[in-house]
Amino acid sequence: MSELSFDGQRDGETVQFIFRRHITTARKGVRFLIIMIIIGIVPMLLWPNIPEMFWVFFGCVVTGFLGVIYSYILWYFSIYIVTNERIRQVNQKGLFKKSTVDLSLDKIQSISVSTPGVIAGIFGYGTILIQTGVGDLIISQVPKPEKVHNKLQNLIMEAEDE
Repeated sequence: MSELSFDGQRDGETVQFIFRRHITTARKGVRFLIIMIIIGIVPMLLWPNIPEMFWVFFGCVVTGFLGVIYSYILWYFSIYIVTNERIRQVNQKGLFKKSTVDLSLDKIQSISVSTPGVIAGIFGYGTILIQTGVGDLIISQVPKPEKVHNKLQNLIMEAEDE
Protein backbone atom coordinates (compact mmCIF):
# COMPACT_ATOMS: atom_id res chain seq x y z
CA MET A 1 0.00 0.00 0.00
CA SER A 2 1.38 3.42 -0.90
CA GLU A 3 1.79 6.06 1.77
CA LEU A 4 -0.91 8.73 1.83
CA SER A 5 0.15 12.28 1.04
CA PHE A 6 -1.47 15.68 0.50
CA ASP A 7 -0.59 19.18 -0.70
CA GLY A 8 1.22 21.11 2.02
CA GLN A 9 2.60 18.02 3.75
CA ARG A 10 5.79 18.73 5.72
CA ASP A 11 9.00 16.70 5.73
CA GLY A 12 8.76 13.84 8.20
CA GLU A 13 4.99 14.25 8.53
CA THR A 14 2.98 11.08 8.03
CA VAL A 15 -0.76 10.73 7.53
CA GLN A 16 -2.26 8.66 10.35
CA PHE A 17 -5.86 8.59 9.15
CA ILE A 18 -8.44 10.56 7.17
CA PHE A 19 -12.12 10.96 7.96
CA ARG A 20 -15.16 12.80 6.64
CA ARG A 21 -18.38 13.90 8.16
CA HIS A 22 -21.27 11.42 7.98
CA ILE A 23 -22.89 11.02 4.55
CA THR A 24 -26.15 12.35 6.01
CA THR A 25 -24.59 15.82 5.74
CA ALA A 26 -25.27 15.55 1.99
CA ARG A 27 -29.02 15.18 2.57
CA LYS A 28 -29.74 18.69 1.27
CA GLY A 29 -29.22 17.33 -2.23
CA VAL A 30 -31.82 14.60 -1.67
CA ARG A 31 -34.29 17.17 -0.32
CA PHE A 32 -33.67 19.32 -3.39
CA LEU A 33 -34.34 16.31 -5.66
CA ILE A 34 -37.65 15.59 -3.91
CA ILE A 35 -38.72 19.23 -4.20
CA MET A 36 -37.81 19.30 -7.90
CA ILE A 37 -39.80 16.09 -8.54
CA ILE A 38 -42.84 17.64 -6.84
CA ILE A 39 -42.41 20.85 -8.84
CA GLY A 40 -42.17 18.77 -12.03
CA ILE A 41 -45.28 16.74 -11.24
CA VAL A 42 -47.53 19.77 -10.59
CA PRO A 43 -47.66 20.96 -14.25
CA MET A 44 -48.31 17.39 -15.41
CA LEU A 45 -51.29 17.19 -13.05
CA LEU A 46 -52.62 20.64 -13.98
CA TRP A 47 -52.27 20.16 -17.75
CA PRO A 48 -52.33 16.39 -18.38
CA ASN A 49 -53.20 16.71 -22.09
CA ILE A 50 -50.15 18.81 -23.01
CA PRO A 51 -47.29 16.46 -23.98
CA GLU A 52 -44.63 19.15 -23.40
CA MET A 53 -45.27 18.91 -19.65
CA PHE A 54 -43.29 15.67 -19.64
CA TRP A 55 -40.22 17.65 -20.68
CA VAL A 56 -40.84 20.12 -17.86
CA PHE A 57 -40.95 17.17 -15.45
CA PHE A 58 -37.81 15.67 -17.01
CA GLY A 59 -35.97 19.01 -16.70
CA CYS A 60 -36.92 19.27 -13.04
CA VAL A 61 -35.70 15.73 -12.33
CA VAL A 62 -32.38 16.38 -14.10
CA THR A 63 -31.95 19.62 -12.13
CA GLY A 64 -32.69 17.69 -8.94
CA PHE A 65 -30.03 15.09 -9.75
CA LEU A 66 -27.52 17.85 -10.44
CA GLY A 67 -28.29 19.16 -6.94
CA VAL A 68 -27.61 15.69 -5.49
CA ILE A 69 -24.30 15.50 -7.34
CA TYR A 70 -23.32 18.99 -6.14
CA SER A 71 -24.14 18.10 -2.54
CA TYR A 72 -22.15 14.87 -2.83
CA ILE A 73 -19.12 16.72 -4.23
CA LEU A 74 -19.17 19.15 -1.30
CA TRP A 75 -19.32 16.22 1.14
CA TYR A 76 -16.65 14.13 -0.60
CA PHE A 77 -14.03 16.87 -0.84
CA SER A 78 -14.54 18.15 2.73
CA ILE A 79 -12.12 16.03 4.75
CA TYR A 80 -10.12 15.91 7.97
CA ILE A 81 -6.52 14.76 7.59
CA VAL A 82 -4.85 13.67 10.83
CA THR A 83 -1.06 13.42 10.77
CA ASN A 84 1.54 12.78 13.43
CA GLU A 85 1.87 16.60 13.79
CA ARG A 86 -1.52 18.21 13.13
CA ILE A 87 -5.15 18.00 12.15
CA ARG A 88 -5.96 19.60 8.80
CA GLN A 89 -9.56 20.50 8.04
CA VAL A 90 -10.28 20.98 4.33
CA ASN A 91 -13.77 22.37 3.83
CA GLN A 92 -15.16 22.47 0.28
CA LYS A 93 -17.50 25.48 0.12
CA GLY A 94 -18.38 25.40 -3.58
CA LEU A 95 -17.14 23.85 -6.79
CA PHE A 96 -14.12 26.16 -6.90
CA LYS A 97 -13.86 27.44 -3.32
CA LYS A 98 -12.38 25.70 -0.30
CA SER A 99 -10.85 26.63 3.03
CA THR A 100 -8.13 24.91 5.03
CA VAL A 101 -7.46 25.07 8.79
CA ASP A 102 -4.49 23.47 10.53
CA LEU A 103 -4.40 22.63 14.23
CA SER A 104 -1.15 21.43 15.75
CA LEU A 105 -1.50 18.36 17.99
CA ASP A 106 0.61 19.96 20.73
CA LYS A 107 -1.90 22.85 21.02
CA ILE A 108 -4.79 20.51 21.89
CA GLN A 109 -5.78 20.63 25.56
CA SER A 110 -8.67 18.19 25.55
CA ILE A 111 -10.99 16.22 23.30
CA SER A 112 -14.55 15.26 24.09
CA VAL A 113 -17.17 13.32 22.17
CA SER A 114 -20.96 13.36 22.33
CA THR A 115 -23.91 11.82 20.53
CA PRO A 116 -26.55 14.55 20.14
CA GLY A 117 -29.70 12.43 20.00
CA VAL A 118 -31.60 9.33 19.00
CA ILE A 119 -31.16 9.83 15.24
CA ALA A 120 -27.40 10.29 15.70
CA GLY A 121 -27.31 7.10 17.77
CA ILE A 122 -29.22 5.15 15.13
CA PHE A 123 -27.04 6.36 12.25
CA GLY A 124 -23.84 6.14 14.33
CA TYR A 125 -22.55 9.69 14.24
CA GLY A 126 -21.65 12.26 16.85
CA THR A 127 -19.79 15.47 17.62
CA ILE A 128 -16.13 15.81 18.54
CA LEU A 129 -15.06 18.92 20.46
CA ILE A 130 -11.35 19.72 20.35
CA GLN A 131 -10.38 22.39 22.88
CA THR A 132 -7.25 24.50 22.50
CA GLY A 133 -5.90 27.62 24.16
CA VAL A 134 -7.00 29.76 21.23
CA GLY A 135 -10.45 28.33 20.66
CA ASP A 136 -12.47 25.23 19.99
CA LEU A 137 -12.78 23.10 16.88
CA ILE A 138 -16.21 21.49 16.70
CA ILE A 139 -16.55 18.63 14.23
CA SER A 140 -20.19 17.64 13.93
CA GLN A 141 -21.69 14.52 12.38
CA VAL A 142 -18.55 12.38 12.62
CA PRO A 143 -19.19 8.70 11.81
CA LYS A 144 -18.08 6.37 14.63
CA PRO A 145 -17.04 9.30 16.84
CA GLU A 146 -15.70 7.13 19.69
CA LYS A 147 -13.28 5.44 17.30
CA VAL A 148 -12.03 8.78 15.94
CA HIS A 149 -11.82 10.15 19.50
CA ASN A 150 -9.66 7.22 20.64
CA LYS A 151 -7.33 7.55 17.64
CA LEU A 152 -6.92 11.28 18.29
CA GLN A 153 -6.24 10.70 22.00
CA ASN A 154 -3.55 8.14 21.14
CA LEU A 155 -1.87 10.52 18.68
CA ILE A 156 -1.89 13.37 21.20
CA MET A 157 -0.32 11.13 23.84
CA GLU A 158 2.37 10.08 21.34
CA ALA A 159 2.99 13.75 20.42
CA GLU A 160 3.39 14.63 24.13
CA ASP A 161 5.89 11.81 24.62
CA GLU A 162 8.13 13.12 21.83
